[in-house]
Formats: sequence, C-alpha cells, structure tokens
Amino acid sequence: MRIGDLAAVSGLTAKTIRFYEQDGLLPAPPRTPGGYRDYPEQTAARLAFIRDAQGAGLTLAEIRSVLALRDGGQAPCAHVTALIDQRLADIERRLAELAKTREALRGLARRAAATDPAACSEGDICTILAPAAAPGRA
Repeated sequence: MRIGDLAAVSGLTAKTIRFYEQDGLLPAPPRTPGGYRDYPEQTAARLAFIRDAQGAGLTLAEIRSVLALRDGGQAPCAHVTALIDQRLADIERRLAELAKTREALRGLARRAAATDPAACSEGDICTILAPAAAPGRA
C-alpha cells in the first residue's frame, strides 16, 4: 500500500507516517521498483495502535518500547501495565498539585476582590500577590 493510501486509511498525514518510520515506530517498508514505499496491510493496525497509545498518554518513546517487545516476539502486557501505573501515578500527583494551586488562586481571588487599588502604596508592586502579613508584622 502506498503512503497516500495508508494516510487515507489511517487518518494520518504522509508526513506523520514518514516521521513514525524515521523515529523507529514503523519498520522501513519495502520499496517498489519505482522507489515508492510499499507498506504491508498490517501497518494500518500498527498506526491505529500508536494513535490509541498516544490517546492513553503514552509518549512515543514508551510506545516504541512496547512495539519493540512485540516485534521481538514477547507479549508486552506487563510492560504496558507498568507504563499505565506510572502514568496514573503521574496524573494523580499532577492533580494534587493542581488542587493546591486552585486553592491558592481562590485565596488570591478573594484578596483581589477585597483590594482597593487606590489604597496600594507605591512601594508595593502588587499587594494582591504580596505574601499575607504574618501575625505580629505590620
């Protein structure tokens, strides 16, 4: 199958397919006598896997490692499970960071709503973002 046909079947661009080939996600296809790439039919399924794995949050390097296991004749299930567990842990950590940031921003929004711009002194850059006065500080 020529690259244009593969692009149409997979919903990807020819440029993306060539990139995946250069990046080691697709094996180099045989060439026609005219020098055109002649992709095997199963390449469309491999491209669908790459797209689905990216949708699950895996990086191209991680996807390449899964494909290398499969191409080497091994079932990549344990490796994929570890990648998913790692991605989930990363997301949980990021969600906790975002929740903390959301609370900080809500506090700043309350401070901003209560701040009179006319009362800001020239010595302050922005009293909304300045640290709250500690007890005993003026």
